[in-house]
Amino acid sequence: MSDAFEISPRDEMIDSLTRELTGIKRRRSEIQDQIDSMQTSVDREQGRYTGIATELRSMKENLDTTPREDIRDKYDEALDVRFRLATMRGQLEKFETNNEYLEQQQKTISDILTFLQGSDPLENLEDGAEGSGGAFDIIGLIRTQEEERERLARAMHDGPAQSLTNFILQAEICQRLFDRNPDKASEELNNLKSNASKTFQKVREFIFDLRPMMLGDLGVAPTVRRYVEAFREQNDIEVTPEILGDERRLETYREVMIFRGLQDAMAMARDYANPTTLHVTLDMSGSSWRVSVEDDGRGFDAESIFSGNDEGYNDARVEQLKMLRNRWEMIGGTIDVSSDESAGTRIRMELPSGD
Repeated sequence: MSDAFEISPRDEMIDSLTRELTGIKRRRSEIQDQIDSMQTSVDREQGRYTGIATELRSMKENLDTTPREDIRDKYDEALDVRFRLATMRGQLEKFETNNEYLEQQQKTISDILTFLQGSDPLENLEDGAEGSGGAFDIIGLIRTQEEERERLARAMHDGPAQSLTNFILQAEICQRLFDRNPDKASEELNNLKSNASKTFQKVREFIFDLRPMMLGDLGVAPTVRRYVEAFREQNDIEVTPEILGDERRLETYREVMIFRGLQDAMAMARDYANPTTLHVTLDMSGSSWRVSVEDDGRGFDAESIFSGNDEGYNDARVEQLKMLRNRWEMIGGTIDVSSDESAGTRIRMELPSGD
C-alpha cells in the first residue's frame, strides 16, 4: 500500500478527538440558546402563575361576593398554567443536564488533546493534505460527509422534531380545556394553528437549504437570487447580490458545488463574523465561474492561518474554511481568503466551467 495512505494511530486519534471537540462546542452553544429561550418562557409562565395566585387569594377573601363560575374559571386557569410550567421546567432541566454532560466531555477531550499535542506537537492534518495526495483527500471527504449528516440530524431534532413535541403538549392542553373552558380551548387551538404554520414555513426553508429543487430546474443564478432574498429576510443582515455574465448551465455537480460554496460562505459570515452587510457576487463570464462573499464583520489573520502558522487558533470558522477549500480543490477549483482581525473577510472561489 502507498505511503500516502498510511496514517499513524496517534494522528487518527488526534484528528478524531479534534472533530469531536468541535462538535461538542457547537452542540453546547446550541443547547445554551435553548436554555436561554426556555428560561425566558419559564419566567413568563411563573409571572402568570403568580398573578393568578394573587387573584385567587383575593377571591378567597371575598367568597360571598365572587361568582362561583369566576372562581372555577380562575382555578382551572391556574391548573393549566401550573401544568405548562411543570412541563417547561422539565424541558429546561433536561437541557441543563445535557449541557453539563457535554461540558464534562469537552473538558476530558481537551485534557487528552493537550497531553497528546503538548508532548509531541503535530502538524495540522489539513496542511498535510496539500502535499500528500489521496489519503488525506479521502479523509477530508469522509469528514465533510459525516459533519453534514450531523448538521442535518441536529437541524431536524432542534427544528421540526422539537416543534412536534410542543404540538403534542398544546394538543393535550386543548383536550383538557374542552369541557371546562371552551373559550380557552379555542384560544389554545388558534395558538396551535399559528405555531403549525410557522413550523411549516421553517420546514420549507429547511428543505430549500438542503436541496433547492429550482437548482436542478433553473440553474445556479435564479437559485442564488432566491437564496439571497430568503437569507436577507431571515437574518438582520443587508445582502447585496451581483450576478455577472450570461446565465448558463453546468454539470449538476458543478452547480451544486457553486451554490454550496456560496451558501457555506454566507453562513460562516453570519455565524462567526457578526456582520451588518454582505456583498455576494456570482460571475459567470469567462471560462471559469467565480463566486465571492465579502462581509464587514469580525475577521482573523488569514495569512497566518493558511500559511500553516495556525498554532493557538481554535476557530470553527477557520476549520470550516479549510474543509471548504479541500472540497473545491478535489474538483479542480480554488479558494482565496483575505481577512484581517480588524476588518472584514472576503472569500473568493473559482471553478472551471469545463471538464
